[in-house]
Amino acid sequence: MKIKNPSLILLSSLTGLLLTVPPTLAATNHIQPQTWHYIALKELVELSGCTIKSDIFQENRALKRSEFATILKTCQAKISQTFSTGLENDVAQNHRARLQRLLKDFDTDDIANLEQDKYKQEDIVNSQITQLQTPVDTTRKINNLDGEFKLPIRNENSTFQLKPLPTSPKLNTEISSKTVDPSMSQVTNVSQLRDVSPEDWAFTALSELVERYGCIAGYPNGNFLGNRTLSRYEFAAGLNACLQKINQLIAAKKTDFFPQEDFAKLELLTKNFQSELTAIQSRVDNLESQIAELESRQFSTTTKFGGEVIFSLAAAEGGDPPGTGEGNLAFNYLARIGLATSFTGRDRLSLILSSGNFDNAAFAGANSLNSYSALLSFQDDRDDSVVLDSLEYRFASFNNRVVWTFKPVGFNLSTVLTVNSPYLSSGTGSISRFAEASPLFKIGALDAGIGFDWYVGKPLRLQMAYGTRNSNDPTDGIFRAKNSAFGVQLLFTPSNTIATGLHYINSYSEDGRLNTFTGSFNADTSGLLLEPTQTHAVGGSFQWRFTEKLILGGWGGYTFTNAVNSDKWANTSTYLVSLGVLDPFGQEGNLLAVLIGQPPKLEDGDGLFFGPDNTTSLHYEVFYRHRFNDNFYMTPGFFIVTDPGHRYQNNNIFVGVLRSTFRF
Repeated sequence: MKIKNPSLILLSSLTGLLLTVPPTLAATNHIQPQTWHYIALKELVELSGCTIKSDIFQENRALKRSEFATILKTCQAKISQTFSTGLENDVAQNHRARLQRLLKDFDTDDIANLEQDKYKQEDIVNSQITQLQTPVDTTRKINNLDGEFKLPIRNENSTFQLKPLPTSPKLNTEISSKTVDPSMSQVTNVSQLRDVSPEDWAFTALSELVERYGCIAGYPNGNFLGNRTLSRYEFAAGLNACLQKINQLIAAKKTDFFPQEDFAKLELLTKNFQSELTAIQSRVDNLESQIAELESRQFSTTTKFGGEVIFSLAAAEGGDPPGTGEGNLAFNYLARIGLATSFTGRDRLSLILSSGNFDNAAFAGANSLNSYSALLSFQDDRDDSVVLDSLEYRFASFNNRVVWTFKPVGFNLSTVLTVNSPYLSSGTGSISRFAEASPLFKIGALDAGIGFDWYVGKPLRLQMAYGTRNSNDPTDGIFRAKNSAFGVQLLFTPSNTIATGLHYINSYSEDGRLNTFTGSFNADTSGLLLEPTQTHAVGGSFQWRFTEKLILGGWGGYTFTNAVNSDKWANTSTYLVSLGVLDPFGQEGNLLAVLIGQPPKLEDGDGLFFGPDNTTSLHYEVFYRHRFNDNFYMTPGFFIVTDPGHRYQNNNIFVGVLRSTFRF
């Protein structure tokens, strides 16, 4: 079908322009070798004997935040075990404090939020503890096939995330407010000049002082490890730590005698490294000043505040039939703000407010393309009104291995069951509703529920969830709801590059509808059985990062719907495969994705009003996410749907989108 809509031509031009953005415009976010965090993690990894890729630190190269977080996550348990709470000496305490600080500054949930395309196993390790959702109560009517029906514009995870609090089953140690010992914060390599060798007098003198007074925090035996050459600044940091330790011992009267020769060594060392000591003290003063300023300006010490605003330009064409083919250029927005707080450090209470201006189901409405296939991933009809999107409480138990979820607003099965898709994000993931995750997780159009995520042990997790619609109605309640669903899933991660999931869903519907609002109207209504039904759905998902930059993914599912009071039945199928290219033009945080799949199709059944779908519709989608910095993303993309609604009479649908996402 020839595209005549000038709006689509405009969006295509903008897509081409963004694809040629020079690499200098892409912000980088690396941990440099001279920073405290880099040195602290390197030493903890070496001292604990954690096994990682051997050349990561030996190359002395900057690490991406994603790489850094992965190393920290991999070695966290080993470090905690090495310096367990059973060791109460100063050295062990300092190491535990450093680990706590690293976990606080590089929470792996936060890294997953910033760089979810890096496949950090966010959906495999942290039980989506930071994932927030939007409700399903707002509805709009559209016409399709035979009569009107209500469409909840949004009924899935938006993955709008606040800054996370440490409440996931991956935690083996409790994040505390304990800060790093001051002497440790000064051990920082700020120069690559290697001026002090083990043969120098200064090196020998300081080594003797270290062994005698135990004044270098961070080394179990009080010695310089490796007998290696040090830069002058690194050496001065050790000297500064020794000066502080000796002053503390004298002030506490823990040493009755301080040899004159030691005093002479300190005096000479201080004189020879005066400029470096002054520079270190200046940096410490600046850091203390910046920390004090940040603390005075922070929103709260226990509550995190965040938000996301999405603007989009979108145009569509085709679909005449099933619609009118009208899809002029439209400007829409979706805004969300949220709060998250923790009471114990291992729990999380969050709420989200949202507003948007999508109206009349947008391109999916009867006056436009009239098909679920045209729904966008960030589409949320709010009529510019502010509503409560999500209210949720989660807490960890059983040594942080089980996370419990209670969500009276904005619940669906994917609140607890990991969808195992790298494109589940309204702001930075796929641009269509269908391609973001398996429709099976949307079954029931639920709004409230409970569940748990149990980290059984590497490589297995067990997840269960139960939700209902209109559970606040006392005549129906939780266990007599007219629409409900129970889901269970096993996640298997045999390696850091492979994740698979198997799930089973059992749902009840008073009117026989699946209510996923994807695929054909015929499939979503179970062929208009229009009577109480029980649905058994089975599905699977996988992700495989087979190279550093390439991710192969996919999912599939089949539903078996049976009428409760008759012999009628209906079966549907769906699947999708995807290929993601990370940093396609050498720009960190960018993602190019190609997705191809079959929206839910009514395969066969008995007592179907329209019979099975008479052809197979395919969904083709391409989008390119460009990350300018941590707070701004722009995503041009388009998708084509052949024979929408799985009816050969319908004409193809073309949709182009330019999405801008701002996060704070």
